[in-house]
Amino acid sequence: MTINSCPYPVFFPKAIPSFHEVLVVLQSFHSPPLAPHSVCLWCLNSTPPASVSVTRFHMRFIYSVFVSFLPQGATIKRNEATGEIFVARVIHGGLADRSGLLHAGDRIIEVNGFPVNGLEPEQVIQVVAKSQGTIMFKVVPITERPVHNQTMLYVRAMADYSPQQDPSIPCADAGMGFKKGDVLEIVDQTDALWWQARKLPSISACAGLIPSTNLLKRKQREFWWSQPYQPHGCIQTRECSGFRRSMRLCRRRSHSISQPSCHSRCATTCHGTLASPYEEVVRYQRLPQDTYRLIALLGPSGVGVNELRRRLIDINPGIFQGPIPYTTRAPKSYEESGREYHFTSREMFDNMVYNNKFLEYGEYKGNMYGTSIETVKEILTRKICVVDIEPNAIQAVRTHELKAYIIYVKPPSMDRLRQTRQDAQITTNYYINRPFKDEDFQDMEDAARKMESHYWHLFDNVIVNDSLQEACLQLLTAVRRAQDEPQWVPASWIRPTNQP
Repeated sequence: MTINSCPYPVFFPKAIPSFHEVLVVLQSFHSPPLAPHSVCLWCLNSTPPASVSVTRFHMRFIYSVFVSFLPQGATIKRNEATGEIFVARVIHGGLADRSGLLHAGDRIIEVNGFPVNGLEPEQVIQVVAKSQGTIMFKVVPITERPVHNQTMLYVRAMADYSPQQDPSIPCADAGMGFKKGDVLEIVDQTDALWWQARKLPSISACAGLIPSTNLLKRKQREFWWSQPYQPHGCIQTRECSGFRRSMRLCRRRSHSISQPSCHSRCATTCHGTLASPYEEVVRYQRLPQDTYRLIALLGPSGVGVNELRRRLIDINPGIFQGPIPYTTRAPKSYEESGREYHFTSREMFDNMVYNNKFLEYGEYKGNMYGTSIETVKEILTRKICVVDIEPNAIQAVRTHELKAYIIYVKPPSMDRLRQTRQDAQITTNYYINRPFKDEDFQDMEDAARKMESHYWHLFDNVIVNDSLQEACLQLLTAVRRAQDEPQWVPASWIRPTNQP
């Protein structure tokens, strides 16, 4: 059985948001123009939904389905050898699915008494379109219906998808587009290539077609190999800092002892291009006896990440705490090990690097600095640990032990940056403190665009730092929700490793 391709969309909904656009298409193929309440089946490779009621009459192997003016959610295809018309797919959640009267594989005999055998799918659509009021289908039910015994699957999209830009989708109008970071409920995986899913939160009962994991991964590979070669580079920003500001400066000038591979440092850029397009997620709520979730802040330099972190800890030091970094530099006269820094030897530091003991580490002026994973884990047993990280460290904190809640601090518009930072100063490698310049704001916006492009799907919350006071209140609310309310997290954080 082959699928006949439809060269143009034909759809007849009662009312949808883009109703006027639909009516233009209708008028270009029908004269006089069709009434707004006309209905039809979705045509495979072509069109949106039909409508179905819940009336059924047994006629030996043939029963009738009455169609009303509500979305049915089904596609049809033609057997090129016999000319027979079949139901190709029933969309999950539509009336056809809920009524149980139409199934994939059912053969359509008549539409309102008009035989459809030998017609093209477009011609069947025309028959339906010319019908008025209630429409009746006579169908021969499929003899052996596949048994669908599968649980719901929830995933986070790690890539963008647009059905209108995908020439291989069976029915673009039945497709569902999504963006990186969207949570999808997979409701049907019967088709190995095209799954049915709903985007959450959803107000629609009907699902839409999306590529399966294997199909979307194949599309990503084909797209990646079709692109001209471009030398890869991680996200770079101008060297402005706010040191000790939680090691931000030393991370800016990060020169690791053993340079990590592109895979580990840029897990969501070049490697991410070919990684799984969906990440399985589950709903997780921390229990009172569980350790706290790590709060990880990130954003472009100068946006105020460190200031927000400092203010959050100052609000209640009994609840919030930041980790004390390790360093190989000599202590100053007023410093004590374990208060400002954990002072250690270069040999010991190198050994910790070798054994992957750091979330992040880097070199500044010949001295090494790093944030210990064990320090963070110890804090989480009694307090909420708050860190600010660089984007390359996101994968290091997204683990089942730390369960990081990642908050991205986004800069406001350029005009607001000028207004809110007119009296602020910035620390750079060349000046200890100096006023912000327009080029600093431009660098901030450029860095923000790159971070959002590469890592948006990994952000659990986004705060626009338009006003420090307002942003701090939003941060406090986000932290409370992260600890006390259900959140979508990777299934690997919850499911034991011995499970598939």
